[in-house]
Amino acid sequence: MKESDILASVGVIVLLVAFLLNLYKKLPAQSRIYSAMNFIGAGICAYSSWMIRFYPFIVLESVWALFALASLLKVPRGTSE
Repeated sequence: MKESDILASVGVIVLLVAFLLNLYKKLPAQSRIYSAMNFIGAGICAYSSWMIRFYPFIVLESVWALFALASLLKVPRGTSE
């Protein structure tokens, strides 16, 4: 397995865990943790896509990461969930 495959797998796992936790009402979409998981997961996926020069997913994951970062910075301080 190549390094890009491992990174992509880790990024996708982070994104899916965040999605499932939200889906099952364990982690609200407005929380810092949810936004951070989306930012980290999408960032890792964007980087792994860059490693293999797969441009459509570089764009997709980079935009996802930017919106997650904006959401992360917008969440009021003291909100841990």
